Amino acid sequence: MKLKDGTVIIKLRPDLAPLAAERLVALTESGFYDNTPFHRVIEGFMAQGGDPSGTGTKGSDLPDLPAEFTKKEGFRRGTIGMARTMDPNSANSQFFIMFEEAPHLNGQYTIVGEVIEGMEYVDQIKRGTGANGMVQDPDRIVRMITVS
Repeated sequence: MKLKDGTVIIKLRPDLAPLAAERLVALTESGFYDNTPFHRVIEGFMAQGGDPSGTGTKGSDLPDLPAEFTKKEGFRRGTIGMARTMDPNSANSQFFIMFEEAPHLNGQYTIVGEVIEGMEYVDQIKRGTGANGMVQDPDRIVRMITVS
């Protein structure tokens, strides 16, 4: 994932969430994530992106995914989770990257991967304001590619 400040390497975890990992690969390979904003960014919590509209209410045209929750792994700094509505089976294209550990998310959201390099660039993503962390003039994913 290329950001304005540098490259972030993400290792997907199909062992934990095969459907979500497959979805991220398919959307990445289609160019879906290129130039999409980090629309919701909360200091000390997470940066959320993957909605081309920047509103946090849209996803891809693909069907929503079933929950793939795990008790084997927890949400810690660098974890990539699938964003969803109150319906646990509503993950689609939006994802979030954790700035800090968040045990209250464990077993409630799908863990799909982890940042293995470039977390310092994630730390530089522009923060939002207010309780929901919506960002005015947000930073964007410049380009996202898959690597074997």
